[in-house]
Amino acid sequence: MLSLRMPWPLPALIAWACAWLIFVALQRAAVSPVAALGVACILGTAASVLGGSWWRRGLIAAGFPLSLALLGAAALPTWAWLVPLALLLLVYPLNAWRDAPLFPTPHHALKALASQAPLPPGARVLDAGSGLGDGLKALRQAYPAAQLEGLEWSWPLRLLCALRCPWAHVRRGDMWAADWSPYHMVYLFQRPESMARAAAKAQAELAPGAWLVSLEFAVPDVLPSAQLREPGGRVVWLYRMPLGQGAVS
Repeated sequence: MLSLRMPWPLPALIAWACAWLIFVALQRAAVSPVAALGVACILGTAASVLGGSWWRRGLIAAGFPLSLALLGAAALPTWAWLVPLALLLLVYPLNAWRDAPLFPTPHHALKALASQAPLPPGARVLDAGSGLGDGLKALRQAYPAAQLEGLEWSWPLRLLCALRCPWAHVRRGDMWAADWSPYHMVYLFQRPESMARAAAKAQAELAPGAWLVSLEFAVPDVLPSAQLREPGGRVVWLYRMPLGQGAVS
């Protein structure tokens, strides 16, 4: 991603500068202050996905409205300050905050996955919580003949993911409410606290022989079938159903 190629805080400075330029330009074009605020905040919120961590995304998104409030550069009604909050909740809904924030899967993190978890051609693979599509891109490297699907709760992120991954079927939905039973593999990059819940869902819904794959976070108290260590040091944990059936030969 762009933020990984630019040193911090350059992504934030560029996003803030662009938001200010658009706000000033719209003001000069006689656009109402509230409308100009909305457009500038949309830009800042969209640019927040370039942040390399959760707190950096928040700074990118909140930088423009906070600076505008501190400078008092526009006469805005009190309710107008709900616009930035509404945009943040649109892209990062509260439902998604209970799961992982927008953690992108490194490009080559799953490159060796097929060597430990081979799948037949046309196998259905789900990226549960697909975000911007980095996990789908990594899965495509490992399984070019698979039917890749993404599930994302935030509809703006779902739209961006579909645009970035036109070869995958990406839909909006709750990964916890969705049925995992049709899939040969479910991949996720979650939080440690949600791994027990993911394992219970996989055990209940995935068919014997199907895979649950987790980047970085292991299922507590369950023996993995295999594990991979990527060059950056992160571990990919593989669990074949039913859970605890032992290591892959």
